[in-house]
Amino acid sequence: MSRPDDESLVAAAFEDRTRLADGDTRAAVLRTIDRLDAGELRVASPPGDGADADADWVVHAWVKQAVLLYFGLCEMQVLEVGPFEYHDKIPLKTGYAAKGVRVVPPATVRKGAFVEAGAILMPSYVNIGAWVGAGTMVDTWATVGSCAQIGRGVHLSGGVGIGGVLEPPGARPVIIEDGAFLGSRAIVVEGVRVGREAVLGAGVVLAAGTRIIDVSGSEPREFKGYVPPRSVVIPGSREKRFPAGTFHVPVALIIGERKPSTDQKTSLNQALRDFDVTV
Repeated sequence: MSRPDDESLVAAAFEDRTRLADGDTRAAVLRTIDRLDAGELRVASPPGDGADADADWVVHAWVKQAVLLYFGLCEMQVLEVGPFEYHDKIPLKTGYAAKGVRVVPPATVRKGAFVEAGAILMPSYVNIGAWVGAGTMVDTWATVGSCAQIGRGVHLSGGVGIGGVLEPPGARPVIIEDGAFLGSRAIVVEGVRVGREAVLGAGVVLAAGTRIIDVSGSEPREFKGYVPPRSVVIPGSREKRFPAGTFHVPVALIIGERKPSTDQKTSLNQALRDFDVTV
């Protein structure tokens, strides 16, 4: 996946920024960003074929190091896109027609993010280092943060917030696996991984410390940072005692598993109707 020279040059420059004055080091950083942009590299790779469903992704810290170094190499510039003007360091992605990606104005993708052919971007934002798979819909005002990995056939509904994870470089980015459906205003941050074909109800908030409780069986099962494949998740709360009294704090509840008969293009309402829940 990496070119040994690029990886070693980037890693050395991350420890000693003065190395960025060297032409070969600068070229290695720029080449890494170009490869990210083209989909030849990824910040994180999924488990290999035949791996257990719970096997974790592999994070390539040096690629995130290159992204952080790239900010230091770029200078502020005026970017003009039709009637819109921007003032930023990072160029915008271009060439969507040739890439087979539908992009509705004023959707914005930064250079260094990869969007696979067949994806649809409504007015939305995709940050550097992110990967968006074929057949995925990034709906209106949804945001895909830096280095987030969004699988194929995913639906990010209106206003969904996918957080960016750049530092520390070895930290897992937010991962939304193939076929997942995220309801309006759902938020996933801090390296949480949502398993394939899972359904998050509107307003679900998942952070690294969020308790994700499976209440579909006779006894609760608890997860943190991970939603198992095909889980149907809704917002919930639980009592917690504080010095000032007992209050309800937010949690996420797994209320069941997506039915085999449910088409992957189903609406959120239909997925929740299987469990007599409306959110």
